[in-house]
Amino acid sequence: MIPAAEARGLSVAYQGNPVLRDVSLQVPQGVVMGVVGPNGSGKSTLLKAMLGLVTLAAGAARFFGQPLPRVRHRVGYMPQHTAVDWDFPTTVADVVLMGTYGRLGWLRRPGRSERATAAAALESTGISDLAARQIGQLSGGQRQRVFLARTLAQEPDLFVMDEPFQGVDAVSQQAIVEVLHELRRQGRTIILVHHDLATVTRYCDHVTLLSEGGVVASGETAEHFTEASIARAYGLPR
Repeated sequence: MIPAAEARGLSVAYQGNPVLRDVSLQVPQGVVMGVVGPNGSGKSTLLKAMLGLVTLAAGAARFFGQPLPRVRHRVGYMPQHTAVDWDFPTTVADVVLMGTYGRLGWLRRPGRSERATAAAALESTGISDLAARQIGQLSGGQRQRVFLARTLAQEPDLFVMDEPFQGVDAVSQQAIVEVLHELRRQGRTIILVHHDLATVTRYCDHVTLLSEGGVVASGETAEHFTEASIARAYGLPR
């Protein structure tokens, strides 16, 4: 089966300083791939490089065997909540409805079908009661669930999530985990940046370990998320 996502020799540098070095990996369809590594190892940069959000020094990425522009509708991106202006005057319902815009094109406006899709996404993430609330009034966990609901409303086959558990409360974390489990049951693919080593094996069946911008290990969690590979990635004694 064609991989849901593939990176081939990705290299990125910021102001001449290498951040990713010749990163290659494959993400099979229907898995949850956790991208793990110490701070500064290039985890978020890897996602952005694959999605064309930063300039590549070398390499290329493919999604379902195609360049991203050909299959953009099949790929949903959930950025870090710190990347958004939360003072912008809009409601939770409107933000989630934005997830449907990609299918509409420039001339169509959201209709009954799109609003039903957005409502289902709000319900799936447990925030239907927040629909009319201004986004600036939300907690960190609620903001993450809004982002997730907006991504769900896109109805992609591949979800790319940058630190979905960052700054969330226990209730929001459990809600996000339940959504991830349901997406996996549906056969969707998820790539997520993750920091909590204790939950990697529970949340992810595949893992990519990064260290100093390079891949230490990548593949099935049971095989590659080992004490030896973790020690290599984090520079720990063995």
